[in-house]
Amino acid sequence: MSGRNWRRALVTGGAGFVGSHLCSRLLDAGTGVLCLDNLATGAHANVAELERRRGFRFVRADATDPEALRDLPGRFDLVLHFACPASPADYLRLPLQTLDVGSTGTRNALERARADGARLLLASTSEVYGDPLEHPQRESYWGNVNPVGPRSVYDESKRFAEALVTAHRQTHGTDAAIVRIFNTYGPRMRTGDGRAVPTFIAQALEGAPLTVAGDGSQTRSLCYVDDTVDGILALAASAETGPVNIGGGDEITVLELARRIVELTGSASRIRFVDRPADDPGRRRPDTRLARDSLGWRQRVDWNEGLERTIDWFAREAAA
Repeated sequence: MSGRNWRRALVTGGAGFVGSHLCSRLLDAGTGVLCLDNLATGAHANVAELERRRGFRFVRADATDPEALRDLPGRFDLVLHFACPASPADYLRLPLQTLDVGSTGTRNALERARADGARLLLASTSEVYGDPLEHPQRESYWGNVNPVGPRSVYDESKRFAEALVTAHRQTHGTDAAIVRIFNTYGPRMRTGDGRAVPTFIAQALEGAPLTVAGDGSQTRSLCYVDDTVDGILALAASAETGPVNIGGGDEITVLELARRIVELTGSASRIRFVDRPADDPGRRRPDTRLARDSLGWRQRVDWNEGLERTIDWFAREAAA
């Protein structure tokens, strides 16, 4: 976090996967944290241990409620807006809530940051690029998104949120930045959230077939959550406005990922091919030169090491 020492941070969606890791890292750095989450997709268990630590507070509330953010006590000098269903299983189940948190929730977070004179960081996503016609994806690429497809509730929610952050900065001078996160994985993911890594790990540990969509030739670029958090906080501490891609350079096919997880778990699971979802991106890999040159950020954990750590965590959770 070179460049800024934050006294107090607000993390919306702080009981989610990435949000809870951010809460923990901020506390480790001496920053007080208020974690706000309605637990629609987050889990209180992700932050339960943090409640024993000085400087942490959990508030169950909805970021789309303007009073919830406006009435939070004290002042923040950092607002991390991470509230949003982020997996296909969740945003397809909660389509209107997903659109609301990207629009109204983002507006509320911006208004609170503006009132406090805080730095705001919006968690955006590689999904703003849709099924990309440019590879790898640079921040300057406008994307190839189906605005009325089943995934549009998430894609367009984040695209609108980016536009809102930009307009707020230009209109009010709000200190705000945008991070586009690619294929993050690690401990605290939910086995039923529909994303490839937790789904495959849970299936392999159970000895069930690994359900690979299509022929598995579509690619993803994995980034372990510790590296993602490094990038997020480096951007927050900088003067950059973004958007800035944060993601791994380990581009692999979904089939290769499934086979590697079977090997690492020592499972006897087989591969079962299932129908590929509509608008499922064919390729995914970030161009991270901006993050490298402006933030000094680099991926440190390769996908094999990251998968081993993640599998260990899931195995411990299953045995608990």
